[in-house]
Amino acid sequence: MNEAKRFNWAEWFLNYSLYIILGLLIVSVVVWDRTFLSWGNFANIMAQASTRGILALGVAGMIVYTGTDLSAGRILGCSAAISASLLQSTTYGARMYPGITAPLPLILPLVLSIIAAMLFTALNAFGFAILNMHPFIISLGTQLIAYGALCLYIDSQAGGAQPLANLDFRYIEFVNGSFDLGFTRLPYLVIYLAVCSVAMWVVWNKTVLGKNMFAIGGNPEAAAVSGVNVARNIFGVYLIAGVLYGIAAFLEAGRVQSVTTSTGLNYDLDAISGCVIGGVSFTGGVGTIPGVILGVVILQTINYSLYYLGINAYLQYIIKGVIIILAVAIDMRKYIKKK
Repeated sequence: MNEAKRFNWAEWFLNYSLYIILGLLIVSVVVWDRTFLSWGNFANIMAQASTRGILALGVAGMIVYTGTDLSAGRILGCSAAISASLLQSTTYGARMYPGITAPLPLILPLVLSIIAAMLFTALNAFGFAILNMHPFIISLGTQLIAYGALCLYIDSQAGGAQPLANLDFRYIEFVNGSFDLGFTRLPYLVIYLAVCSVAMWVVWNKTVLGKNMFAIGGNPEAAAVSGVNVARNIFGVYLIAGVLYGIAAFLEAGRVQSVTTSTGLNYDLDAISGCVIGGVSFTGGVGTIPGVILGVVILQTINYSLYYLGINAYLQYIIKGVIIILAVAIDMRKYIKKK
């Protein structure tokens, strides 16, 4: 009885206020329009969350290092442009590469997308691990470089800057297809997200790199003293993030079926928000893969519900900004209390 009296409800509500607010928002949408509760909407939410979820899996490792990555969205856009340009329909007269007269195997653009993304994340890793730059600064610089490269690439088309569209049907089907489960259909994108999530769970929990990542995030000096090669492990996490960015870019181009200079805009913020909502701490050394996926899905549910209800697009930015501030504020409060 005394233990029950000691329970601090105010403390509990403060710690879980973000989840309570997000839960109430979702319930409010359902009450407002019950048609929101349908498999079609759920499938759309999961499909939209898939590429952002894969992106967030990469960003999460950097947050565990007490860092961040502002360039993830623009890297995705740049890599997506490479995928889309190589997989335009060979019957499309205004395609970027008219010399490609036979459809390319899908694996080739995917590999090139991954390589391009890894080059950018290697630059971030070099700035962070070797030059000792703050991840915010180096990733901000990389963001501008990636965006400039994207604009130059799209502008280099013979007909001038135009969307990279009219994609190969095989590519669209590979990304947007679905499994028939009898009572419903499961999008391929959900499967791709699940595969990447399982792979990253293994990396985080069953490999030396994963253990070292949490050790460095928790206390880099102690990790270095115990024999951990900090720079090498940072590069490893960043290069894995590059692989995930490249995969997400390949899938996003096929999902949207068009790539422009705005592709990837603010995707990094969605990824960071999803990570923080999912419990990945900016104080370092804390986070789980299921938490990341749950955070991304919750955030995408909010985004989709606001769009579904026709909420003003500018107001949506305000709501997302408030969510980010609340998430980080609660995270920092827990850290201060722990200290």
